[in-house]
Amino acid sequence: MAPRITVVEDEEALSILLRYNLESEGYVVDTIARGDEADLRLKEQVPDLLLLDWMLPGLSGVELCRRLRGRPETERLPIIMLTARGEESERVRGLSTGADDYVVKPFSTPELMARVRAMLRRVKPERISSQLVAGDIDLDRETHRVRRAGRELKLGPTEFKLLEFLMQSPGRVFSREQLLDGVWGRDIYVDERTVDVHVGRLRKAVNRGRQRDPIRTVRGAGYALDETFTAAAPRVAARSETA
Repeated sequence: MAPRITVVEDEEALSILLRYNLESEGYVVDTIARGDEADLRLKEQVPDLLLLDWMLPGLSGVELCRRLRGRPETERLPIIMLTARGEESERVRGLSTGADDYVVKPFSTPELMARVRAMLRRVKPERISSQLVAGDIDLDRETHRVRRAGRELKLGPTEFKLLEFLMQSPGRVFSREQLLDGVWGRDIYVDERTVDVHVGRLRKAVNRGRQRDPIRTVRGAGYALDETFTAAAPRVAARSETA
């Protein structure tokens, strides 16, 4: 799954420009115009990177940044602050509040895109790597091929995205709603039970014979890629080869 970036910017023209350029780079983009609304939305879903305007209605970007750094789930969220304030004292204030980078308006769009790429490479390398590996499963984002113990798996496009999404966060339990947002997207209406159908199809494609199921069902909560699978899967594969 492509990295998700949230843009909190109240200037509509700039928000549209940022969305267009970020989506052109292959990112999944959410745009929010108010600081108080962003505060609520970021409690529901944490993106991979946040572009945050300094001056916002409802709640300032500086205060929002301070709040995010005070929460365990967002204390390490990469934040690039956008502002028209270019004085050194203001840059220091923004960075001391918790921002990781600071871009002064008007800015060069190619430079901002380069800063976004550099930050994601540094703090979220698993989100931009072309390959994901979990146990004996290898997923190649560029060729859209998945192999388990050397055997190529035949996955539909939705099953591929679902496996990719789970492999990015081993051990984390995702609710059906979170999987719908992450795999299908917020703008598409799909019944939550559809997730169960596609998880079933994914399991059928990934598991063969006595191979261990890498997907863990958590009753009443959702699904996760079993974090113990990474260590256990190679040993299982080795036993199968000698059987």
